[in-house]
Amino acid sequence: MDPEELSESEEEDDEMMLFVFPALYLASIGHDTESTPRRSDAEWICEVLEDDRGQGYEKLRIEPRILRDFSRYVRSKHLLRNTRGVSIEEQIGMFIYMLSRNANFEKLSARFERSRETIHRHIKACFDATISVKGDFVKHPPSTETHWKISSDPHYGPYFENCIGAIDGIHVPVTISDREAAPYRNREGSLTQNVMLACDFDLNFVHVSHGHEGSVSDAAVLYSAIESGFQVPGGKYYLVDGGYPNTPCFLAPYSGVPYHTEEQEKRNCQPGDYKELFNLRHAHLRNHIRHAIRILKMRFPILNVATFYRFETQLKIPAAAVVLHNIIQRQGGDYGGFSSNWTIPVSTRKTVALPSGDDVYGNDVAALNSQCDAGNAFRDGIAEKMWANYVRNRWTIEEET
Repeated sequence: MDPEELSESEEEDDEMMLFVFPALYLASIGHDTESTPRRSDAEWICEVLEDDRGQGYEKLRIEPRILRDFSRYVRSKHLLRNTRGVSIEEQIGMFIYMLSRNANFEKLSARFERSRETIHRHIKACFDATISVKGDFVKHPPSTETHWKISSDPHYGPYFENCIGAIDGIHVPVTISDREAAPYRNREGSLTQNVMLACDFDLNFVHVSHGHEGSVSDAAVLYSAIESGFQVPGGKYYLVDGGYPNTPCFLAPYSGVPYHTEEQEKRNCQPGDYKELFNLRHAHLRNHIRHAIRILKMRFPILNVATFYRFETQLKIPAAAVVLHNIIQRQGGDYGGFSSNWTIPVSTRKTVALPSGDDVYGNDVAALNSQCDAGNAFRDGIAEKMWANYVRNRWTIEEET
């Protein structure tokens, strides 16, 4: 189909916006009817996205303004264009529908009343457009100040002031030929890609490293991300679980010591030493990445099932979902309605057993092993200071009572 021609004034406006920081651009876009191709498109698409979720799904919670604003942004980048009969809003709507419902081309064709060839062409274009703006929407925030969730809480503020987020890995099912399957077979025996996610304390993802074989360890995926350009700002660090090495940039809990908050609650007792106290508070803060992943998977259940798209397309799905998640988050998309007891009722594809992440670091990354001594000393300094203040405060309370 031939693309629609843009007016000269629209072209000039778009060129100007190419130099505007994307988050500011999306936040500052006007909503006048002249510059919005068809206002009803976004509203109709959002109704389709919500109404077709089906029983058992939480609401996707994409508002028409978010869909319109992202459509205008990719248009300003000349990544997508309106075609005759198919607006950019509808193209992106098809794409989000695919990710949020794990819909194949047949279902998309029936739902949007377009030919399979048209659906295929627009889905491919949306994949390319979304992946190409990953660097605009998935990155470290510009501020280096301590996050208010840490600075305002005495349990964290004096100790984790240089922590900027948390990291975890997820396994996303893949479908691949038997001849190529072996490297993607994880310890549960299923076929997956191993994906590393890093988030900040606002539940925005700041990095995604995808496409790694399911047999690869979480630590190896982290090192691959570092080799590919993932950087931790100087003097800052992320919280990680026991499957990663403990370094000054990636702070892990003490091994062999209870650190899951559920364990502490079941024991119904106070921390017994500085290691238990550190692990407890570390776990509380690291819950942000678990919560962010829970929201991501609720919005895009395709991350939990094997699909039959081309293998190259399957590997792009996590990154595309992360970009859209961040756009929804930063534009005020509501996630408060997501429950903790959610299920993934996707009946169109078979669910598979997924590893929960590595529990223990296997010392398999030599370049990171060399940093562990410094990381252990750094962690001890935080934990011992935390314990000294904890004991002092506990004695003060006991004396007063």
